[in-house]
Amino acid sequence: MSRNLDLDLLRSFVAVADAGSFAAAAARVHRTQSAVSQQMQRLEASTGRALFGRDGRHKRLTEDGLRLLTYARRLVALNDEANAALGPGGPTEVVRLGANNDVVDSMLPALLGRIARSHRNILLEIRTGRSPFLMEELERGELDLAITTRDHRSFPRLVLRRSPAVWFCSADFAHRRDAPLPLVLSNEPSLFRSLAIDALDRAGCPWHLAYLSLNLGAIRAAVRAGLGVTARNIEMLTPELRVLSEADGLPPLPNVTFSLFLRTGSGEAARRIFDGLSDVAF
Repeated sequence: MSRNLDLDLLRSFVAVADAGSFAAAAARVHRTQSAVSQQMQRLEASTGRALFGRDGRHKRLTEDGLRLLTYARRLVALNDEANAALGPGGPTEVVRLGANNDVVDSMLPALLGRIARSHRNILLEIRTGRSPFLMEELERGELDLAITTRDHRSFPRLVLRRSPAVWFCSADFAHRRDAPLPLVLSNEPSLFRSLAIDALDRAGCPWHLAYLSLNLGAIRAAVRAGLGVTARNIEMLTPELRVLSEADGLPPLPNVTFSLFLRTGSGEAARRIFDGLSDVAF
């Protein structure tokens, strides 16, 4: 006889897997830590499998836990989509989402599609911009959610993607190791500007500013035109560009983390979107 898996248990299970601990998961599913712990005991009892091991202070999924996680994500997502499709029509709720310019052509379309399928009565107001300014808007209450490269200890956060940062130039750019590197950069404040300059200075690589712009589109155009080199996340790569590496004499760059932040005090609709994306990884 087949067992029926409890969706509430599976939802908490996914939260524990993503958050890494019962305490962190409890905040995501709006339960106490002890309630989540009891839920996981019930889930293990109902499946007859040990789903968790311990890795220091964090919970580690066993092989059976990893196997169940794949199905749990699908079941929870399907449940939410079915509820959204069959739920009663109600007043449209507006949620203001800010998105970093670097994600507009990469993860944002998939994210918007996921939200639209699961939240039929929510109207998204999308704003794009640079991460520091989006965080300021979030702090002022002008946004409910924001995808940025910044950190903020006071707001709930979901990590969407960790992307390698690389050096870009045009496909036919003539890179000269014996000359200062011409840089195409954003003006301050800019994470990628800081990463580029810090990496070059630490490596003792001479550079000069060749082009400066507030606009990411203009930066891409300047690089494609062969005016210089820029540092950006790997998703910026197109056929017109190529990557310079340590083999070309340039220092490595760190990964860049793109996170979704929820403003404390945002409405229930924004909270539902945030919680519904806890299993997303791009």
